[in-house]
Amino acid sequence: MILPKVPEQVAKNHFVVSCWFAKKILAWLNWRVTGQFPKQKKFILIVAPHTSNWDFIIAILVMLALNIRVTFLGKDSIFVGPFKWLLEKLGGVGIDRSHPHGIVGQMVNLFAAREKMILGLAPEGTRSKTSEWKKGFLHIAKQADVAVVPVSLDFNKKEVTIMSAQYVSDDIDGSLVQIKAMYQGVCAKNPHLV
Repeated sequence: MILPKVPEQVAKNHFVVSCWFAKKILAWLNWRVTGQFPKQKKFILIVAPHTSNWDFIIAILVMLALNIRVTFLGKDSIFVGPFKWLLEKLGGVGIDRSHPHGIVGQMVNLFAAREKMILGLAPEGTRSKTSEWKKGFLHIAKQADVAVVPVSLDFNKKEVTIMSAQYVSDDIDGSLVQIKAMYQGVCAKNPHLV
C-alpha cells in the first residue's frame, strides 16, 4: 500500500507493529489515502462526513498506518481503568465539559503547551446525518493560530483524502462555508465497511 509521505514537522508515533498491521488491514479492505499533510507542527484535522462508528475505525487505521499522533477528544468519564491507558496511548484527551474555559479554551491551552500537535475532530459533532456543523473547531483554529486541514472519508471510492490547509478568517461563518464546500461530492453513505 502506497501512503503519502508525512513531513518531519508533523507529530508522529513510533508504533512499528501497529503501523504494519494497519497498512495490511487498509489494503485488505481496498482503502487508499491521497493528499499531503502541511509541513507544520500544529494543525486541526477535521474528518467528515461522520456518519457511523466505522468512520472512527477507518480514521484510527489511517492514523496508525501513517504513524502520526492525532489528539482526539472524549468525555472525561470514559477515561477510566484500562480504557484510560489505551485511549491516551492512541492520542485521546478527556474533556471536562464543566471547565470554566470550555472545550475551545482547553484546546487552545493544549496547543500552546505542546511543541507538536494534530487535533482530530468531526465537525458535525454527531454521527447523525446533519447539514449543520459545529463552529468550535474554527474558534480553536483562530485562537490557537493554526490551520484547519480538511480530510474526507469517501465510502463509495474507499478513499481518505487529505485536502489543502485552510486558515480561518475573522469571518467564522464565511470560513465554515468555504471549508464545507471542499466536501462537495464526497459519499457519506456507509452501507457496509467493505
